[in-house]
Amino acid sequence: MGRRRKSGRQINGILLLDKPYGISSNAALQQVKRLFRAQKAGHSGSLDPLATGLLAVCFGEATKVSGFLLDTDKRYRAVCKLGEKTTTADAEGEVIERRPVENVDEARIGRVLSDFSGEIQQIPPMYSALKHQGQPLYKLARQGVEIERAPRTVHVYMLEQLGFSGDRLEIEAHCSRGTYIRTLVEDIGEALGCGAHISELRRIGIGAYQEKDMVSMERLEQAAEQGMEALDALLLPMETALGHLPDVQLSDDAAYYLRRGQPVLVPHSPTEGWVRLYAREGDGRFMGMGQVLDDGRIAPKRLVNHI
Repeated sequence: MGRRRKSGRQINGILLLDKPYGISSNAALQQVKRLFRAQKAGHSGSLDPLATGLLAVCFGEATKVSGFLLDTDKRYRAVCKLGEKTTTADAEGEVIERRPVENVDEARIGRVLSDFSGEIQQIPPMYSALKHQGQPLYKLARQGVEIERAPRTVHVYMLEQLGFSGDRLEIEAHCSRGTYIRTLVEDIGEALGCGAHISELRRIGIGAYQEKDMVSMERLEQAAEQGMEALDALLLPMETALGHLPDVQLSDDAAYYLRRGQPVLVPHSPTEGWVRLYAREGDGRFMGMGQVLDDGRIAPKRLVNHI
């Protein structure tokens, strides 16, 4: 028997979804996929059910660029509940310790936040998707098992307080891939001497993508009532995820050989790293990603197929 043909529309592009509160990233992905009647879709970087904000949903060939979105820096706004430490470092967990919020003011908060800016070491939380012997840590944590975790180096490019009142501290953070905001908040609480956990979390940026570009689920449903054309108008070209990479314009001959898997020499191109590939002739279409070899040639790595 032959393979069953996949159902759904073949569409390419990226949707910047404003994930609602209270549902998992996968549940949000499935809702969006159904609305678009898409054959293939994935997301780049999960948000906890209690978190809201930017979830990049990649359709079709755009799933080939999702790894670059995973690797890029992120921006978050978080509300920290001071004086309480929980099992999960967020509002979903049980309170395991309460301490008075004493001698905490904006000046002291500013000093503590500066200590957590730049290159820092973090111990990943037990309630995370990291795996130990093939099993996610959060599953072990739910069984009451705690595994020793090695510290990781992460970068906090910007960390500032947006507001402070009583036991409520609001912060904004711009950080590297792999930074756990829950751990950051918990560590800030310890440095303040009162403990803390996240009561609200919102992702407001992934790489060059910003909060203003997000589309709510409500807006998606309204567009769906107007038809597929209205929905598709909300998609961004897949190459917008790669704005941090230099572009290379290919001649017809170079494009021909690249499409057949052969590295090519392109005059005046970058000397190292990943690049975006464009056909210089015709419509200047985005072809995918390449990587510069040691000898200066550009090798095709993830080429895309256009409908």
